[in-house]
Amino acid sequence: MKPLVRKLFRDLLHLKGQMLAVSAVVACGIAVFVSMTSVKYSLEASRTNYYGRYRFGDVFMQVKRAPEFLAGAVGRIPGVASVSTRIVTDVTIDVPGLDEPATARLISIPERGEPLLNGVFIATGRGIEPYASDEVVASKPFLGANSLKPGARIGAVINGRWKELRVVGSGLSPEYIYEVQPGAFFPDKRRFGVFWMSRKSLESALNMSGAFNDLSLTLSHGASEKDVIMRLDQMFARYGSLGAYGRSEQLSDRFISDEIKQLGTQITVLPAIFLLVAVFLLNIVLQRLVSTQRDQIAVLKAMGYSNLQIALHFLGFAMVPTAVGAVMGTALGVWIGIGLVKIYGEFYNFAELVYVFRPENAVVAVLLSVVAAMVGALAAVRRAVLLPPAEAMRPEAPPLYRPGVLDRTGFGRRFSVPVRIIVRNIERRPWKSAVSVTMIALSVAILIAGRYTYDAVDRMSAVEFSEKHREDVTVIFNTPMPPSTAYAIASLEGVLEHEYYREEPARLVFGHRMRRQAIRGLQPESVLQRLVDKDTHRQRLPESGILLTTTLADLLGVKPGDRLRVELLQGARRSADVAVAGTIDEILGLSAYMRLDELDRLAGDGGALNAANLRIDKNREESLYRSFKHMPGVSGIMMLKALRQSFDELIAESMTTSTFILTSFACVLAFAVVYNGARISLSERARELSSLRVLGMTKAEIAFILLGEQALFCVAAVPLGFLIGIALSALLSFALSSELYRLPLAFSTTNFLFALGVLFIVAVFSGFAVRRRLVTLDLIAVLKTRE
Repeated sequence: MKPLVRKLFRDLLHLKGQMLAVSAVVACGIAVFVSMTSVKYSLEASRTNYYGRYRFGDVFMQVKRAPEFLAGAVGRIPGVASVSTRIVTDVTIDVPGLDEPATARLISIPERGEPLLNGVFIATGRGIEPYASDEVVASKPFLGANSLKPGARIGAVINGRWKELRVVGSGLSPEYIYEVQPGAFFPDKRRFGVFWMSRKSLESALNMSGAFNDLSLTLSHGASEKDVIMRLDQMFARYGSLGAYGRSEQLSDRFISDEIKQLGTQITVLPAIFLLVAVFLLNIVLQRLVSTQRDQIAVLKAMGYSNLQIALHFLGFAMVPTAVGAVMGTALGVWIGIGLVKIYGEFYNFAELVYVFRPENAVVAVLLSVVAAMVGALAAVRRAVLLPPAEAMRPEAPPLYRPGVLDRTGFGRRFSVPVRIIVRNIERRPWKSAVSVTMIALSVAILIAGRYTYDAVDRMSAVEFSEKHREDVTVIFNTPMPPSTAYAIASLEGVLEHEYYREEPARLVFGHRMRRQAIRGLQPESVLQRLVDKDTHRQRLPESGILLTTTLADLLGVKPGDRLRVELLQGARRSADVAVAGTIDEILGLSAYMRLDELDRLAGDGGALNAANLRIDKNREESLYRSFKHMPGVSGIMMLKALRQSFDELIAESMTTSTFILTSFACVLAFAVVYNGARISLSERARELSSLRVLGMTKAEIAFILLGEQALFCVAAVPLGFLIGIALSALLSFALSSELYRLPLAFSTTNFLFALGVLFIVAVFSGFAVRRRLVTLDLIAVLKTRE
């Protein structure tokens, strides 16, 4: 080995604690980058393969009833590549072992062969056989949640008639990667499932022979989705079309697309923080190294080593720990990525979710770490190169000392000598102290931001399931019912309170902007479903006009007082200009509200109801559930308690691992900053502290001087870290929010106490590690060292 290489590794061994801390920080940043990047590409690749292999549609449309021969006319629209029609309906089912009623979406498939579009992957069992009218393939998550297997029998009310269905297999479809009941945002695997059954069976049960109510199509390359949708809307307006829409508005695809976008945000923000701290650590370590090796630099230059050789030598102090961190981080990132992909596999229903690690990820990770190392080492390397040999042989000029604040004000006499030494040292190096405090604050901020999602989800749960929705059961009718028929539900024994609402699919137009959006008509002074914003403030339904969620109003570009064009998409398909009465900042989805009587007048049909919200007697819920299971005219039942339980389980499963990983990395970051700060301070002040020991100070007093300074940095970093954490959480809230949901900016006391506790433990641990070196300090050797 060359002399400079031997010197490099000898010095690295001497600085092993500090360099390992640098490597750990770099490894954390690279691990976050590699894991999130690989998960993002894994989801993208799995989605692309899934969509392609099972022929997921590009454009979708639901109608009330349309003749089958129109499929040919759709296929002749310019830009349409393939067309598939089918029958879809929602029914109430009786699941073995489940007391509550459940909901199934029945989708027709050919008796022979595979569907032309939106194919079904048979996970277990088999597909349906021709002429077997009772056979169905049930969605795999539904069967798994209810511990059912092929061969199970499930009762269903189809078009008012009781029918027993026999499950012959479990399946998955790209249309339901995110499987959720219509009208809900969170999956309830036990109480909602998708069933595929033969086209002839559904035609017979629903009197839909020679007709369809659901259409999917794919587009040829270069086709205009907008033009095709416009032609479809014109063609099917008379058949009760609710408006065609592209894949970007398909609920399942929107959820998985938003998830991929959120991963892209995490790839950008979090690794940058870790690498920024690594730059800081390398800078202070190497600056100190150059200061202590001035005479060695002079000797090297005197022996003929060029400035380039010396620069590369000191750059090696940055490159070696960074390279170690990059390798460790890449391996750790792959391991974490594989685990996260498995978690996503439980959350999203892919036929095959494979882990994809691209070599480009490793290359980018190495480049990021190299850039961080070079930036961190730049100042120290430049200082070493520009140092003249003659100047380097002399000790570094002592700093210029001036009276500090305590000395000038006279308060210094009230404090002990160790305290005055701590304050003076901080005053004489304000920039270094400020940067140290900032780096510690960043670790606190990551702890705050890492657990922020817990608090945001708790707020979402409280708003949606406690403040906004207070019903026990929502009964959804399969067709709009007149009020006289709907009110019959109130007569059921065990119903304590009842409210009804109407939903009208509409097209909202303002200028050149347009959105397909259902308008919900609520009863005035509703108690079971209230209008509550993300800050839990209740809002009254306006006497007239329409109330929009803030996000929907922003998308349409409207503000209170504007006139919005409302075009209803069913019934008489009436349209009118309606005043925007106000906005409400809700957490979930896009919504538009009107008074029920106002919506009835707009529709002009004398009134109709789509669903009932009920509060029921807990002692009679079993008899009510039995009634709901066999009730004709009901397409679905939603249980608020079950939805909340499913939501809590889902969030706990999906968030615990990622939060634990991020918290662990934040702990490493905090320890690295605090430990390195104390070790460098010990290195810089070893001669001073040894002199104080010789002058009579005890080991406890010099330990107090050294560690007290780091303790003050930690104390000062706490409020700054809280502020940065709140700002970082606000950034994450903005970046992770979408049309589907908005993360509220909410923090619990537990979050801040947790961050404070972690910092305290890390500070104590690093303090003990440094104190062990301090008490074993060789006074004679240190005092002989020429600085």
